[in-house]
Amino acid sequence: QVQLVESGGGLVQAGGSLRLSCAASGRTFSRYAIGWFRQAPGKEREFVAAINWRGGSTYYGDSVKGRFTISRDNAKNTVYLQMDSLKPEDTAVYYCAAPSQYYSGSLYPSYEYAYWGQGTQVTVSS
Repeated sequence: QVQLVESGGGLVQAGGSLRLSCAASGRTFSRYAIGWFRQAPGKEREFVAAINWRGGSTYYGDSVKGRFTISRDNAKNTVYLQMDSLKPEDTAVYYCAAPSQYYSGSLYPSYEYAYWGQGTQVTVSS
């Protein structure tokens, strides 16, 4: 089991940058893929990015490709989401999540994730 805590959200102007962090508890963090999702008011939860448990593969939603970068530091039990060239439509609550240990299937569907953080608000002003 893993517990996840997001941080780094806030208010930023369009064109600016933020870096979100997802800190995990436990000694088995390196066994988990990590995904980022977001949900804006009145909208469905949307896949943002994911990194596999080996750290060698990354995946991005179409709306963030080329602007966001996901990375992990297993020594710090942390996954980062660097968000550049932010747009007002990026405004949402951002969640990090983890599927089961050593999961190697598709990381796009939210139903594959068993563990979720509490979320962090990102607001981009125009």
